[in-house]
Amino acid sequence: MWWFASRRPAPPAGRVPHEKIRDVEIKARVLADEGFLNAYRSVFRGSGLEFEEVREYQPGDEVRTIDWNVTARVGYPFIKRYREERELNIVLAVDVSASSWFGTGASSKRELAANVAALLAVAAMRANDRVGLLLFADGVRDYHEPRHGHDHLVRMIRALLYARPSRARTDITGAARFLGSVTKKRSVIFLLSDFLDAGFETPLRMLGRRHDVIAATLSDPRESLLPSVGVVTLEDAETGETRTIDTGRADVREAYAAAARLTRAERIRSFGRMGLDTLELATDRPYLPALAAFFSARTRRH
Repeated sequence: MWWFASRRPAPPAGRVPHEKIRDVEIKARVLADEGFLNAYRSVFRGSGLEFEEVREYQPGDEVRTIDWNVTARVGYPFIKRYREERELNIVLAVDVSASSWFGTGASSKRELAANVAALLAVAAMRANDRVGLLLFADGVRDYHEPRHGHDHLVRMIRALLYARPSRARTDITGAARFLGSVTKKRSVIFLLSDFLDAGFETPLRMLGRRHDVIAATLSDPRESLLPSVGVVTLEDAETGETRTIDTGRADVREAYAAAARLTRAERIRSFGRMGLDTLELATDRPYLPALAAFFSARTRRH
């Protein structure tokens, strides 16, 4: 993968201002209140039913809910009521390798991932679900077990924004194996990455057999289309290797675009073989419509 020479620089390591954390949190809460929470609840239901009470039968109640033992004992019909066991485990697995810092629009892929993860975390917590966070690059960088609470939310947002930039490759295989070892309860796992990696199909398929894995691909328009700006130097984000090309040549731009189309098609086929739900997010497009469309399509399928 090659970065355009005018890439967004990675922020210096150091303390993330509290205002930045607060801004991300407020934005997530506003979007959750604008209908996203209802969409989330309709897609991710509880893992079962939990007994709530026995009460007297009322006209309109389902006959199949009658508790025949109680009915026989008291002489008139009673029913059993259940409620959905709402609490789920949601795990946000976010790629923080070197390529995640790339962005030629309003945000980098890393900032996009932070905003999407924050929104999912807010919606999940408001639905009384537990949320965890895994940051990974060439290995596991940080892990927060699924929990509730505002303090936990703030810690996760800080971790998303604070992770130190480094020239590190993407290791999805390691992330999948780590999640398989630490996540015992069936969970919903959002894997946010640009998937600039290879050889992860088998471990990710195995993870998907135990958990509900959603592959969210992060991209930037310059990764698929080059502008005609003359001779430029491109740099591989994760190895530092450079290459000089003439973007003024139409055949060069088309070859670059064709390679990007092929990579995307192969990735989609790979996800299909693994049986994963997929979501595509881009730095030059608002992420809320993409999430809403994904949730709507998933609701229809299920």
